[in-house]
Amino acid sequence: MKGKKCIFYIGRKLLSILVSLWLLSFAVFFVARLAPGGPLVSYYGERAERMTAEEREMARERLLLTGSPVKQYVRWMKNALRGDFGISFKYKRSVPEVIAERLGNTLVLGGCGFVLIFGLAVLIGMLCAFFANSRTDRFLCRLGTILSAVPEFWVALVLILIFAVKLRVLPASGAYTIGIESFADRVRHLILPLTVVVSGHLWYYAYMVHNMLLDEMTKDYVLLAKSKGLGINRILFCHCMRNVLPGYLSIMAVSVPHILGGTYIVENVFSYPGIGTLCYESARYQDYNLLMVLAMLTGAVVIVCNLFAQMITDSFL
Repeated sequence: MKGKKCIFYIGRKLLSILVSLWLLSFAVFFVARLAPGGPLVSYYGERAERMTAEEREMARERLLLTGSPVKQYVRWMKNALRGDFGISFKYKRSVPEVIAERLGNTLVLGGCGFVLIFGLAVLIGMLCAFFANSRTDRFLCRLGTILSAVPEFWVALVLILIFAVKLRVLPASGAYTIGIESFADRVRHLILPLTVVVSGHLWYYAYMVHNMLLDEMTKDYVLLAKSKGLGINRILFCHCMRNVLPGYLSIMAVSVPHILGGTYIVENVFSYPGIGTLCYESARYQDYNLLMVLAMLTGAVVIVCNLFAQMITDSFL
């Protein structure tokens, strides 16, 4: 019986993912075509403006842009289900190939940012909880509130001005120096964007850990532990943190889209060649095929992470 319930639960979740992705593809496909401009300029450049009506129609047929939007969507869906996502109008290569070149850079930036954010959030949250209502706690809370209120793009511009323009110790853009792809060079290019990603999200999650721990400190089992002579260090680290952990794991899963969105913004400011800059370029140049796959990929990450967070919550209830 449990096996049947498990299969039904998994099947229902998979069905919800597929339906959500289909609705997302439908919305992105039609909204993208409402934007001004067209993809012919992206593919043919300035030559598109000098095309005759016949040449323009032939170009649209070549790019599979003929027919009503509904027919275009049905055609795109049939090709996508066969694994054919078309070509990028701007890069003139297959969409998966273009994405594969940039995906690694985003995974490095986003992955390192994710680990640092949640690792440091636990340390800062526990430090504030340990020194609750002290000067240290109040200082960290005020500093964190100020930093979290500053827009990421503004912090990025300030860091570029200081470390790239004035001091000239760190690069202002890119993922590596052309002709030099050493590990040290990639780390240098990663420092500034990673700093902005971490600073923009760190206090938000540290404050969550801080509040969750303070809430745990008011529970009866903490009073009982104190009456038995246990120190605050052991109570906080061994008991409170263990009870907070399930909720924290759920927050980590839900936060992936949040951090991913911040990573996209940082990539554009630093001209970092990742999925974020690719999303901006695909929307700017009406690169429909590339935009569809990027939207579906990002949407899949958001949906799966939310479902994963829900499963974690359900498993601990």
